[in-house]
Amino acid sequence: MNGLEQYLKACQTRIDSYLEQQLGNPSAKLERLYAAMRYSVTGGGKRIRPILTYASCEAFGVGDTPVDVAAAAVELIHAYSLIHDDLPAMDDDDLRRGRPTCHRAFDEATAILAGDALQALAFEWISQASSWQAETRLRMTSLLARAAGPQGMVGGQAIDLGAVGGLLDQDSLQDMHQRKTGALIRASVQLGALASERADAGQLAALEQYADCIGLAFQVQDDILDVEADTSVLGKQQGADLARGKPTYPSMLGLDGAHRLADSLCEQAIAALQPFGNDAQRLRQMARYIVQRPF
Repeated sequence: MNGLEQYLKACQTRIDSYLEQQLGNPSAKLERLYAAMRYSVTGGGKRIRPILTYASCEAFGVGDTPVDVAAAAVELIHAYSLIHDDLPAMDDDDLRRGRPTCHRAFDEATAILAGDALQALAFEWISQASSWQAETRLRMTSLLARAAGPQGMVGGQAIDLGAVGGLLDQDSLQDMHQRKTGALIRASVQLGALASERADAGQLAALEQYADCIGLAFQVQDDILDVEADTSVLGKQQGADLARGKPTYPSMLGLDGAHRLADSLCEQAIAALQPFGNDAQRLRQMARYIVQRPF
């Protein structure tokens, strides 16, 4: 196991442990709801967003426990979005991470409520974290809300649904994915920096440029994997985007063109980290991992 693999594993173990501890059921009356929440949050996943939060905070010389709250909040928002994306009214998926989707494992109403609960819980955790100054908590809460809402992830999903079976040019496709996928990845990086309470405006701007590049690269690689990877590796149905008539980078640029775009975005992300020197080594490794991951 190389250094990056060890780091990924350590971060995954760290965030999984924190989420397990925090997602205990407070009432017997809510057992089914919390079971659905835990099923969706603790059922695997690469944990890329929390890892980016950890790596960003570490770039400022801070890597201790308080940042766990920010990393966990990002993962709750991500889990909520997956539950709702998989619903029959949205993407109507039966598999997620190699298991039945939440609405298949439980029922549609419970899945909707589980997603709603996870979203609310994310903001509760950040807004009540006593480790940061009140101004920092407010800034982090506002940042995460914008990333999750109509200016970010939800807006991107709305554009995506409207584009099924239609035609998008590359600029429109990029705008959609910078909202749907990129906004939460950008928030993950920014939250880690804010959690350090050491980042200045110039450093935050550099990290935003980095995050914009890796956020788009992540989606380009997702589109590539939808074509190249096997269902058993992906943990979800291979070729699902093509079957639904969704616009993707391989369909627009061809596979070779999509690979070239992902590589270019990776290099741009790494270049944006120049002001941090060796302190941002983990963020550089994550940029490369995002465009080389096999699933």
